Amino acid sequence: MIIARIIAVAIGYACGLFETGYFYGKKKGVDIRTKGSGNSGATNTLRTFGWKAGLVTCLGDILKTVAAVLAVKLIFGRTYTEDIILLELYAGFGAVLGHNFPFYLKFKGGKGVACTGGMVLAVFPIVAPVSMGLFLVISAVTKYVSLGSIIGLISVFVQVVVYGQLGIITVPMGIRAEFYIVTACFTILGVWQHRANIRRLANGTENKIGAKKKEQK
Repeated sequence: MIIARIIAVAIGYACGLFETGYFYGKKKGVDIRTKGSGNSGATNTLRTFGWKAGLVTCLGDILKTVAAVLAVKLIFGRTYTEDIILLELYAGFGAVLGHNFPFYLKFKGGKGVACTGGMVLAVFPIVAPVSMGLFLVISAVTKYVSLGSIIGLISVFVQVVVYGQLGIITVPMGIRAEFYIVTACFTILGVWQHRANIRRLANGTENKIGAKKKEQK
């Protein structure tokens, strides 16, 4: 199954390479990576081009991850009947890697929040309501999308472990530890990608929703 894992990550990475925000910006004659926070994710696209652009980017990033998971399920579903959920998770992680580190953009992409959301919807949708709810509520109350994203990412891992141990998410015992570790990688990478936001949150210079845009790196 090692080769299957590698193929799953590769399929995910290939799907993740479609940088929705980057291509939206190119259509407008702008390299989104030269604006705002310097990444091609949904939040920076929203701040640069408005809500429509942010929504299109978010949906595009979600769908490419769902596509990766479905492709892996189609390819390996009959061969690895019980363990397919782990391969789906690897596909989702590959999509996040492709989105965050696209080789053709010198490995400078987004932060992977929407892609992680796509993985959640495709692999364990039961986690989505709480994670999305936390993201929306915290972002709305604090006006910090980054804080909402970080809390949402952490909640994904916590819920997966709890639901996995309770049997609500069915994960075979033989792959359960690995499943939790890969899920943790989503959270760790997502928080790491927000390290600059965390510094700005700590010193009070992080942009709020609706605030005047700043050029931040």
